[in-house]
Amino acid sequence: MDHFHQHLLWARDMVFDQNVQYLSMAFWQIVVVAGPILLVALSVGLFIGLIQAATSINEMTLSFVPKLFIVLMVMSLMATFTITQMTDYFSYIFDEISRKGL
Repeated sequence: MDHFHQHLLWARDMVFDQNVQYLSMAFWQIVVVAGPILLVALSVGLFIGLIQAATSINEMTLSFVPKLFIVLMVMSLMATFTITQMTDYFSYIFDEISRKGL
């Protein structure tokens, strides 16, 4: 195999590695942005479920309404963090696209 074909194989592997890196960054952004909200929803649901099991109250609105309000409150408190994270991530991605000329 000549030098040119070796270089093409190396470049293809580098592009694949960069794509994996971009996907890894995207998944990490999902975890960082959605993780706290999902953890709060899980915690509130577990707490309300324990209270419902202890008191034998099995009403669906009792678990849904408080969880809805608490999750909305956490989303509003985390809005600036979420916007900052997403803005930084997309700014990086768009800079990469413009730098590579895709």
